[in-house]
Amino acid sequence: MALKIIQPARGRVGADGIELAFGYWPGPGAPLVALHGLTASWVTFMGVAERMSGRRPIFALDLRGRGDSDKPAGPYGMAQHASDVAAAMHAMGLGASVIVGHSMGAFVATALAAQYPDRVAGLVLLDGGYAPAMSAPNSQQGMDVALALRIQQLRQTYPSREAYRHFWKTQPHFPPEDWNPWIEAFLDYELGGEPPELRPKAAEGAVIADLMEGLQSEQIAARLRSIGVPVLMMRAPAGFVPGQPPLFPDAIVEQMRALVPAMEMELIPGVTHYTMLMGSRGAAVIADRVDDFAGRCAPAPAASR
Repeated sequence: MALKIIQPARGRVGADGIELAFGYWPGPGAPLVALHGLTASWVTFMGVAERMSGRRPIFALDLRGRGDSDKPAGPYGMAQHASDVAAAMHAMGLGASVIVGHSMGAFVATALAAQYPDRVAGLVLLDGGYAPAMSAPNSQQGMDVALALRIQQLRQTYPSREAYRHFWKTQPHFPPEDWNPWIEAFLDYELGGEPPELRPKAAEGAVIADLMEGLQSEQIAARLRSIGVPVLMMRAPAGFVPGQPPLFPDAIVEQMRALVPAMEMELIPGVTHYTMLMGSRGAAVIADRVDDFAGRCAPAPAASR
């Protein structure tokens, strides 16, 4: 199947004292609400939206401090992001919806389910939602290095979007066989400013604040225990690049299952933390699986505006 870019409706919506940018792909039924990772944007879900092929609408947000959303000095953290998402859903007239969160977005999704259970009909956690395996020193070191490099990249400038694409083509995160128009659209949107001083839009302070506050293990476990809706966890067999250990090995998955006993689980073969969403194989699997899962989650009536 050829890869296409289906352009969504774009706009901004009021949240908790700020405005969030969004993309919206139409379709029948209640929308899926899609939440991106630590430094990403709503464009992360472009491939899944194309593979969903109008079966369901997707309402994807730029979280505060990212993309074209407002970037206040604070506050940040998963609880604040959850309040933003709940307010944005209310402003759009959405009732309880299936929330799809990738990486940090999965942590936001669990916070939303804990704080605003009336907004959530089901949770799809994509390589996120629980503290990754850090018991082995090399795993901790690898995560620290990856995050430090990403923060450093937020400080760099690029003369053009073509130069930014070229940079990522030289990196192992998007192998040549997975490179596609969705990844290019994601990278193009990721940059703000004007040439030759383009830089990633994600605010460094927001990223650091979320890392410092948002991944506290006791809070994470408490949120997972409180979930009263169906949960689907989908994970990649590789970390940030091919060949790396997964962020969610079997031992960590079993810890999650102890907190959410009824959680469904699926491993997507041949993908990484990034290509599970933006590669053709991962996007197709996620679209089909999420469509089936959402059909088994009972949404509540729409909220009043």
